[in-house]
Amino acid sequence: MTFTAIDFETAIGHHPCSVGIVTVENGVIVDEFVTLIKPPNNEYSPFTIRVHGIYPRDTINAKTFAQVYPEIKKRLENRTVVAHNESFDRNVLMKSMALYGLNYDDLNIASRWECTVKIYKARGLKPTKLSDCCREMQIQLNHHEALSDARACAKLYLLR
Repeated sequence: MTFTAIDFETAIGHHPCSVGIVTVENGVIVDEFVTLIKPPNNEYSPFTIRVHGIYPRDTINAKTFAQVYPEIKKRLENRTVVAHNESFDRNVLMKSMALYGLNYDDLNIASRWECTVKIYKARGLKPTKLSDCCREMQIQLNHHEALSDARACAKLYLLR
C-alpha cells in the first residue's frame, strides 16, 4: 500500500487556495505537506469561503500555484494518486498546471486516480461524502481543511 493522497480547497472555479498531500509507504503515513496557495488575483467566491473558511487575507502573501508546484510534483511524480472525488482534485491539478504551462504528463501518473468515493459507494455506503465515510469508518476529520481531508482520504484508502 504505497500511494499519495491529495486534497485541494479552491478559491473560485478550479483555482486552488490550499493543498494537502499525504504520502503513504507500505501502509504507513511517512510525509504530510500542506500549504496555502494564492489564487490568480487573490480572488475568491463567497461560497467557497463559507465552505473552507480561507479568506483572501490568508493568501495575500502565499506562494502561487507555480511556486508551490515543485513541492506537489516531488510528492506525486510516478505515484499512485488517491483523492476523495478524484475528478474534482485531478481537474484542479490539471487546469492549474495548464494555466502555468506545466505538462501533466511529466508527472507520470494515471489519467484517472484512485477514488475513495467510488470505492465506498461500491461497498454500499450511502451517502459517500468524506464526512459520512469518515464517520462510518471512525476516522477523525476537520472537514474542508486540506491536510485533514487528504489524511482522511489516505486512511479510507488503507481501510478499503
